[in-house]
Amino acid sequence: MNAPATTAGGADRAAVMIMLLGEDEAARLLSALSPEELQALGSRMCALGEIGAGAIADSIASFAECASEAGIPAQDRTESVRRIMTGALGELKADNLMRRVSPERPAARSPALELARWLEPDVLAELVRDEHPQAIAVLLVQLDPEAAAAVLAALPEDRHTPVVHRIARLGPVSPDAITLLEEMLSARIASAHGKATLTMGGVRDAAEIINRASRSIEKRVIPGIGKIDKQLARAIEGEMFKFEHLYVLDARMMGELLREIESEVLIDSLKGVPEEEREPFLAAMSSRAADGVRDEIEARGRIKRSDVEAAQQQIIAVAKRLAAEGTIVFGGGGGGDEDEYV
Repeated sequence: MNAPATTAGGADRAAVMIMLLGEDEAARLLSALSPEELQALGSRMCALGEIGAGAIADSIASFAECASEAGIPAQDRTESVRRIMTGALGELKADNLMRRVSPERPAARSPALELARWLEPDVLAELVRDEHPQAIAVLLVQLDPEAAAAVLAALPEDRHTPVVHRIARLGPVSPDAITLLEEMLSARIASAHGKATLTMGGVRDAAEIINRASRSIEKRVIPGIGKIDKQLARAIEGEMFKFEHLYVLDARMMGELLREIESEVLIDSLKGVPEEEREPFLAAMSSRAADGVRDEIEARGRIKRSDVEAAQQQIIAVAKRLAAEGTIVFGGGGGGDEDEYV
């Protein structure tokens, strides 16, 4: 069990408060946050683990204390009320009501610039790579610094200096320049992606569903898909057995797996994952053996990503064989297969 959330900071308390809300209420609240705030909050929500009564009481008390000290600011009040009304009444009714309640509506954020904040840095860099450095500079200063740095890194090297030079000397920017940037982004996004569509399903979703289904379903479905499309069946199987899926093995099963793995292969495979994600493997070893593996990883130096992936694939192949033999078991499996495991 994770450490109690009562000792956590403000981000943990905020995460607890969000999880106390109903899904609709939480969704409406989260929709008002920035991408950076959502990332930080979502990370804490996933990491909290079991949340006890003490953590809940602490979060509520902290919220009440902050609320009593801070009050409710008037800034952006109209937009806040508009969001609440839209959630309750729908956009059309809310618009009609707000025109009567508050006729003067502040200027809305540019949809293009707002969308840019949600794009992956390499995607955004591709959209603007041929633009004038001044336009790129205006765009970057409106992004989170970390995202702006990633976009800059994804641009051609010869653009780096002129873009940063213009950022440093930017100063006041006219509304016309912002308008031109918005129009450029809108055109580029429309040209590159067209109208947004809802993407559903896919190989990863299919694999995840099968992973969570009973073993009998897996045994029927994968061969059945193979008869229709062998390449698709192989792709689904590849997604079903990712290296990170090994992290859920308990110490005994991990020990069974490690006995089948050569030391060099294990070291190469672990070289490519963050230190904390190596622990399920190291915890299944003696302290002396784990320290030896850590030293070997450190001494190995830089290796190619392709070598790491090849080593991980070897371990996955062994894990699949052991799973088929019943030596190790991956979590999942609903109904009907309980008697397969003893």
